[in-house]
Amino acid sequence: MLNPIEGEIFCIDKPLRMTSFAAVKKVRAVLRTHLGTRQVKVGHAGTLDPLATGVLLLCTGHATKRIDELQAGVKEYIADLRLGATTPSYDLETEVDATFEWQHIDRDLIDRVLQEQFTGSIEQVPPSFSACKIDGKPAYKMARKGQEVEIRPKTLVIDEIEVLQCGLPAEPTLQLRVVCSKGTYIRALARDIGVALGSGAHLTGLRRTRVGDITIDQCLTLEALVDKLDNETYVSPEQAAAERLERERIENRERAARQKAEHAARKQAKQRCDAPPKRTSQIK
Repeated sequence: MLNPIEGEIFCIDKPLRMTSFAAVKKVRAVLRTHLGTRQVKVGHAGTLDPLATGVLLLCTGHATKRIDELQAGVKEYIADLRLGATTPSYDLETEVDATFEWQHIDRDLIDRVLQEQFTGSIEQVPPSFSACKIDGKPAYKMARKGQEVEIRPKTLVIDEIEVLQCGLPAEPTLQLRVVCSKGTYIRALARDIGVALGSGAHLTGLRRTRVGDITIDQCLTLEALVDKLDNETYVSPEQAAAERLERERIENRERAARQKAEHAARKQAKQRCDAPPKRTSQIK
């Protein structure tokens, strides 16, 4: 029996071209229908771009308080890059705006650059086409209007980066596995790798395969989750509220009992310290 009011965490494989908010909106609508109330909180733990797929954690009810904890977990991605060309968004959301030579790039150069410049703690400037806030406004809204966007670099950690596939020398394509900290923009990583290779690069595909301990094989498609929710039984909002109130009463009683015991122990210890020392008889 599901209890979305108290809190559930759903793990989905976000589909291509869907925003993270659209996934939240879909699940929230389903839960509202089954619970008969609009008072259902749903949020996601870590945005995925529309052109990315993979692990997206959806939290409901009081579990939304765990969002910061969940999205702080280490992330793993499979990233497809095309060398020799850049786009303003660093992925396929926008058209190619510049091309570069790439024939000088070989596997040895790639391995050396990744190891020396993209492993451990690095500085990264987030993309202009991102949700980073500038004077309270998302950067992507300004960028799409053609406005100048200046974002400060952030420190992040790349735990692992390895080449899974390399199309060189026939094709300027590269597939990487990246294990990284919260706040890493893989699109920006592609941009910076292109520059470090003396060329350019942009993302052609991105899949998040892990968030913390949750891996892609533990996730349902959004359609499968909706089917599951349609066939579940639910704790009603009224029952959930009553159960939470009873738990809080029990916790309050237990907390009061602990505080009383601690106070008694401190008082007893103080009395022992304040008591005059016992006199011992002296033998003459």
